Amino acid sequence: MRIQTERENWDSFWKKNTESRFTKLSWSKIRIMKLLDAILKPGMSALDAGCGSGFFSHYFLSRGCKTYTLDYSQDALNIARGKTADKCTAYLRRDLLDPDFGEEYKGTFDVIFTDGLFEHFTETDQQKIIGNFRRAKNDTGLITTFVPNKYSWWEVIRPLVMPGIHEEPFTMASLLKLHDSMEIVKKGGINVFPIAISPDRMLGPGCGMLLYCFAK
Repeated sequence: MRIQTERENWDSFWKKNTESRFTKLSWSKIRIMKLLDAILKPGMSALDAGCGSGFFSHYFLSRGCKTYTLDYSQDALNIARGKTADKCTAYLRRDLLDPDFGEEYKGTFDVIFTDGLFEHFTETDQQKIIGNFRRAKNDTGLITTFVPNKYSWWEVIRPLVMPGIHEEPFTMASLLKLHDSMEIVKKGGINVFPIAISPDRMLGPGCGMLLYCFAK
């Protein structure tokens, strides 16, 4: 019942936010793209898992990637299709808890990207999703995970901005636990201040809006 309710909440959220701040450029998105720029090469196969508005699907296309965009909200996929001018390799309405997903796309992706995904699932379900990702990436592929920081200013205002959407924010320890037994390539935090100059290298892992982990 809760899963169905949350899916309905997401459909409602994207219906109301087709042209909202969540679909547009922000300092957090700029900083995410800067981190991804360091690992992306034209021709790579990228999965935007939990695509939301399709902002990052569009970004992956702009970097010459073969892009798969995925969400279980049809309304989100509709927005993403418009954002990407129908240029993605595939638009997938899929449940990432489905064990068949990892097998169906086994060894496919060079990069699997999530921003704002894992915090909406229980720890048990998070492990199921990571398991699918590990099967779906190729031998040298990276899982690039961005999640909200439990100790960020964002967690104070988020319930007002996203009513009806439940999430459990992460600490760096819980984010690394999610990627347990994987090789951590890079980790940190971003968007301490949502302005041009932000002390992310120094303070990001403690109080940045987002925490991140790149693992293979």
